[in-house]
Amino acid sequence: MAQQEDVFKKIVSHCKEYGFVFPSSDIYDGLGAVYDYGQNGVELKNNIKQYWWQSMVLLHENIVGIDAAIFMHPTTWKASGHVDAFNDPLIDNRDSKKRYRADVLIEDQLAKYEDKIQKEIEKAQKRFGDAFDEAQFRATNARVLENQEKFDALHKRYQEVMNAEGGIDLEGMKQIILDEGIVCPISGTRNWTDVRQFNLMFKTEMGSTADGASTIYLRPETAQGIFVNYLNVQKTGRMKLPFGIAQIGKAFRNEIVARQFIFRMREFEQMEMQFFIKPGTELDWFAKWKETRMKWHQNLGFGAENYRFHDHDKLAHYANAATDIEFHMPFGFKEVEGIHSRTNFDLSQHAKYSGKKIEYFDPETNESYTPYVIETSIGVDRMFLSIMCHSYEEQQLPDGQTRTVLHLPAALAPVKLAVFPLTKKDGMPEKAQEIINDLRFHFNCKYEEKDQIGKRYRRMDAIGCPYCVTVDQQTLEDNTVTLRDRDTMEQRRVAISELRGIIEDKVNITSLLKKLL
Repeated sequence: MAQQEDVFKKIVSHCKEYGFVFPSSDIYDGLGAVYDYGQNGVELKNNIKQYWWQSMVLLHENIVGIDAAIFMHPTTWKASGHVDAFNDPLIDNRDSKKRYRADVLIEDQLAKYEDKIQKEIEKAQKRFGDAFDEAQFRATNARVLENQEKFDALHKRYQEVMNAEGGIDLEGMKQIILDEGIVCPISGTRNWTDVRQFNLMFKTEMGSTADGASTIYLRPETAQGIFVNYLNVQKTGRMKLPFGIAQIGKAFRNEIVARQFIFRMREFEQMEMQFFIKPGTELDWFAKWKETRMKWHQNLGFGAENYRFHDHDKLAHYANAATDIEFHMPFGFKEVEGIHSRTNFDLSQHAKYSGKKIEYFDPETNESYTPYVIETSIGVDRMFLSIMCHSYEEQQLPDGQTRTVLHLPAALAPVKLAVFPLTKKDGMPEKAQEIINDLRFHFNCKYEEKDQIGKRYRRMDAIGCPYCVTVDQQTLEDNTVTLRDRDTMEQRRVAISELRGIIEDKVNITSLLKKLL
């Protein structure tokens, strides 16, 4: 676990050193849990968004996109339940004066039991090799059985307090923390306060004077912007069920416990699609979207073993089915996307609070009804982090040297092609610039002439650039260049006229989209 934490620290450091992610307001020592994307980070982030957007809107004739405002009428959040129910259970340690999410403390304790079990399994795998039977080991090993028993007992209690009548059982949650002997990571003590609820929405005021200003909120999710526009889109687009509305946008949550770099932030970006369907078909569509979304993730080539579904023990008040797609981060399997069957809760609530009739007239059955909704919601920042974590490698080379390389999917890489003149003379820089000028309309190119070729290769490896081209003396004679592959480091001689054909299909988002069909 410690080794994985070290890797994560290196990734965070790498993100800053190579222009991917900076602490916000860095010259003022930053702002907690707020980050800026640098010159390479914004390119990678935009490519992620493009991959998602095109997979939704381009590949589905019945899904369209919108871009709703961040500010919304305050009654929106009353209708959605966020004003009354958008709370985190918080607990303070009296000695360290630090505040924590009580549910996260308990979930971390569950993860510790899982880690202990996994360590026993890994030790046994090394000892027994190919003869190792994991199922039999889990069923018979005393340490595994002991930790599994502790996990199951804690999991059962956790479900009970989270699903208690009238909301979360706050006293029961504190009792679990005391019984499990959970200590504050800072002070190491168990001197805890009671658990309290804290609303996560940021408030601000809209209006020209203090007396005449009205309280509004920064949206804590982008979904409501889609729901309040359901009628506008359905009527103007003459949409027939089933159909979806997609959106990418910023959301804001006043997280008290924001941690793990860009995994949990106060200002973040979501890619959400709400799919409107006929009541009674929701569980079939829920299953279809689970399959579709998992395929989208696995299409990046990070290995199916690094993904899993995690069905919710506690369903939100609006859902009748919910699951998360989790990715194997250096700090464990963590949620990157949620898929929810939201029933007709949202549209019904907005109809009730607005006084507007929000229904769909079905021409096949001649009846009107409130559509049900399947939601897919993915955090852009978490997706970004999962890609960085999986792509990062410190690679030992045959000559004893080490190179740091990002094995980014070529279609997502910030820079697709770097062009180097071998020297700064004999017309090589001009020839390199000529190549850039020809290819820059097709994909993102970068020109580099500083330092030795080897150092330039290392810089491009570190930002995940899949291809490098070197212009040398032979180029001036026969119009061929050396093309180097990032992952294999293989070099081959190709004609300048062939570069676009070799590279373009591999680095365009289209190359990923074709695999989804």
